Amino acid sequence: MTSSPACIAFEGARRLASGPVADVALAVRKRAGGRHPILVFDYDTGRQIELDLRGTDKDIRTRHTIASTREDDEAPEAARRGPGRPKLGVVPREVTLLPRHWDWLSAQPGGASVALRKLVDEARKARGRTDTIRARQEAAYRFMSAIAGNLPRYEDATRALFAGDPAGFSKLTDSWPVDVRDHARHLAGAAFAAKG
Repeated sequence: MTSSPACIAFEGARRLASGPVADVALAVRKRAGGRHPILVFDYDTGRQIELDLRGTDKDIRTRHTIASTREDDEAPEAARRGPGRPKLGVVPREVTLLPRHWDWLSAQPGGASVALRKLVDEARKARGRTDTIRARQEAAYRFMSAIAGNLPRYEDATRALFAGDPAGFSKLTDSWPVDVRDHARHLAGAAFAAKG
């Protein structure tokens, strides 16, 4: 299975580069100071990325390769861990509830913490698909609002995205610059596919 590029850079409405962060950073550095602003996005989340372009090409490649490796190392530990009892990674935080809620939680088998974890897991299962669709719609929206906000039919395309209308979205983005249109459709397509 081929993984998608880490990021994608646009110079104005033209795709400048996509791929590993270090490669894109070097491409951006070569074009910096051009006529059009350069925007860099995470390929799948649509979040804008700030690149550190200081130093030599070797410095840039090293810095961004190390940063990418560090992000990969922070992948879910369960995926890297072998057999045995999993580390729970408990994070203590404050929860504010009414006394009747605390009374109910305290009466549950295992106490309040176990009951809350079970409730959260059940909600995640019940809303998993909805949350996935929303996250993918937001990824497309982030990208579109940053780079396509002034393009024709932008607001209508946004409505089609959130309405789950792939045909309408495609038609409304037809007149957009090819590279912007194609990446917007890539991100929106993930939302439409999740909606099924």
